[in-house]
Amino acid sequence: MSDDNSSRPPGERRSWLDRLGQFFSGEPRTREDIVEILAAARDDGILESETFGMLEGVMTVAEGQVADVIIPRSQMVVLDADAELSEILATVIESGHSRFPVHDEDREHIIGILLAKDLLRGLADGQPPESIRPLLRTPVFIPESKRLNVLLREFRLSRNHMAVVVDEYGGVAGLVTIEDVLEEIVGDIDDEHDEAEDTSSQISEQSDGSFQVDALTPIEDFNESFSSDFPDDEYDTVGGLVTAALGHLPEVGEELTLGRFLIRVARADRRRVLAFEVSVLPDDSEA
Repeated sequence: MSDDNSSRPPGERRSWLDRLGQFFSGEPRTREDIVEILAAARDDGILESETFGMLEGVMTVAEGQVADVIIPRSQMVVLDADAELSEILATVIESGHSRFPVHDEDREHIIGILLAKDLLRGLADGQPPESIRPLLRTPVFIPESKRLNVLLREFRLSRNHMAVVVDEYGGVAGLVTIEDVLEEIVGDIDDEHDEAEDTSSQISEQSDGSFQVDALTPIEDFNESFSSDFPDDEYDTVGGLVTAALGHLPEVGEELTLGRFLIRVARADRRRVLAFEVSVLPDDSEA
């Protein structure tokens, strides 16, 4: 078991290099030991916070199961194999997805996966299919208990990007995609089909006069909204700027003052900060 560094006087605390050396010298190799070493390296400026988050995410994937990232059946976008082509096209366009589970008369019975590109290829050739059944690809079924690292390896080898998740009774519990697994490592992945957030939704004034600021707000947009002049040559977002100023991954409730702003971490998860509460401090020159 690793020592509790916080209980030691500063002069006696092990450096991350000491811990790394002892880690490879045969000490017990628990997940907590590894996280402690990586966190110390992050705090010492050896690792960037984003890198630490991804490394921690890799360990999460190694220990996690499909049940941890499943898209539940109630949120699945599915297609009826015998629906009218116009209805199918409307669903494909509205959802923006590229892969769809397809069922027959029984919604519980998934008979295949439709790739939007297979459907659109026929439309582009001027030969719309009479039925989508011939276009369906064989579905992959996996249990909720399957480990995420195993699933990721199977996705890579098979080139499948989607699997249907079944429960212990064989019923459809939901689905999982390769993107869901990768997001455990790198965080949310937005693509060209995701609705982009505008600046007004990223910065919103609260009733007490403070501002709620999304961590992904570009520094340029923040400067424009508050007439500030934070540099954006090294960090692109407010979250990156604040994380660098603190020197570690921010936790909910932490506060710091940057220029004329008091910034408090309003929301965060174990890998990244999500939102801040920003208050504009009074200008002493106007007092």
